[in-house]
Amino acid sequence: MDVTGPDESSVSRIAGAIGEPARARMLYALLDGRARTSTELAMTGGVNPSTASAHLAKLKAHGLVRVLVQGKHRYYSLAGADVARVLEGLNVLAGGAGANFVPNTPSKLRAARTCYDHLAGALGVQLFDRWTAMGLVGIESDDSCELTAKGVRAFESLGMDIDAARVARRRFAFACLDWSERRPHLGGAVGAAFLETAFRRKWLSRVRDSRAVVVTTPGAREFASRFGIRT
Repeated sequence: MDVTGPDESSVSRIAGAIGEPARARMLYALLDGRARTSTELAMTGGVNPSTASAHLAKLKAHGLVRVLVQGKHRYYSLAGADVARVLEGLNVLAGGAGANFVPNTPSKLRAARTCYDHLAGALGVQLFDRWTAMGLVGIESDDSCELTAKGVRAFESLGMDIDAARVARRRFAFACLDWSERRPHLGGAVGAAFLETAFRRKWLSRVRDSRAVVVTTPGAREFASRFGIRT
């Protein structure tokens, strides 16, 4: 029986592009959703600028990064949320699984961080658990999620545009496996909209040059009163 599967050669080439250590370090540096210059990524990758340029050209050729030119500067970012999800998945595989799993993630990153453009870490997982327990988010047969009518009202009350999230050219909502917690947080357009809203409302603030985020004093009050989460 013929079974149509992925193009093994393409998979191998992409895996090879990610697997080179310097390129992997560059990709993971972009996992916070911010764009960086080749000079910054050269420092992250531990290579000289010309080598970094060659690595970035390879990553771009394989559709893993995109480049934005502004004046004399070229800024690199991940090509999209699908790439970020693959990188997070590789982190899960690299860390192993099972009952004996003990996370060794730095405490600030484990507490709360960005996963490309949505919230991850212990806080992201806690929120996902509470949203499902409160009947705001339902999990489908696969890892896809849907908002209940109650969930739509709750998220729209925060100023989130759920209609815009539905028509975005990406998955609406899904359970994204968290690599430090080994349990899901909310990904997709809804997850991204929530993180943007949390930053706009100053519930969260970024840690400079890091994927880590911290809960502000107003944020701690809101997470407790709205979702019953103590941070």
